[in-house]
Amino acid sequence: MTVLKSIRTGVASVSLAMMALPAAADELKIVASFSILGDMVEQVAGSYADVTTIVGPDADAHVYTPSVADARAVAQADVIFVNGMGFETWSDTLIAESGTEGSVNIATAGITPVMVEGEVDPHAWNSLLNGVTYVQNIAAVLSDVAPAHADDFQANAEAYVAELMALDTQTREKLNALPADRRTVVTAHDAFGYLADAYGLTFLAPVGIDTEAEPSAQELAALIDALKEQGASALFVENITSPALVEQISEETGLKIGGRLFSDALSERGGPATSYLAMFQHNLGALVSALESAGQS
Repeated sequence: MTVLKSIRTGVASVSLAMMALPAAADELKIVASFSILGDMVEQVAGSYADVTTIVGPDADAHVYTPSVADARAVAQADVIFVNGMGFETWSDTLIAESGTEGSVNIATAGITPVMVEGEVDPHAWNSLLNGVTYVQNIAAVLSDVAPAHADDFQANAEAYVAELMALDTQTREKLNALPADRRTVVTAHDAFGYLADAYGLTFLAPVGIDTEAEPSAQELAALIDALKEQGASALFVENITSPALVEQISEETGLKIGGRLFSDALSERGGPATSYLAMFQHNLGALVSALESAGQS
């Protein structure tokens, strides 16, 4: 069996996999690098795949350390999906050392990256139109791998894309209605650049695109001074980071914490963000509520 492999996690587009499944295979074994991507894959694959997610709900993929079980799952996988854009700093090593013969595919292929202080922002899923590209890439890969089910994958993808497009329209309508002076948001780390660009908001954060970094005392003081001078409309903690920095900013600026956003991971079962769609709906509701009420007190 010939396998086309690519394990680059850079910005450039990557060739999609072209691996034929054995005729006797009933179910694809798929590994997705983190929970948001895993949900997208499940939506497209439907009942034709067993999807394993490496970095689970409420976990931080930036600082994750793969386990022996992760290596075993990758070794046994037919198909592997990663986000790319430098998001999974551990993925190249994990994939190479697992000895897998599965195809490795970058879900962000074709997406134009947002740059933050000279670095590629990997959080591309925070634009729903980018989410559509993820889904289309996933469907193309699965259709190549299991052509007998290509019609089902495409139908699942089309139905899913319709939901994403409807939510994108709703998001634009709600956020476009906000006044110009209620569009600045502070979060724990810089994960919402794509959302800012797509929907006309400004996001500020004490930590950059990688949660492993920490702001210096001078950098944090400069942000607090800027917020005191220029103001902001909403302040949020995130599900994958400590609230300590956000709480300090709240105390020193008087900004009220407007709730919790889900940035890099879904919520655990029973939470408000157990799927990509639910995550975006939750974040939209939290943002609109906080931004609409800004300045009313």
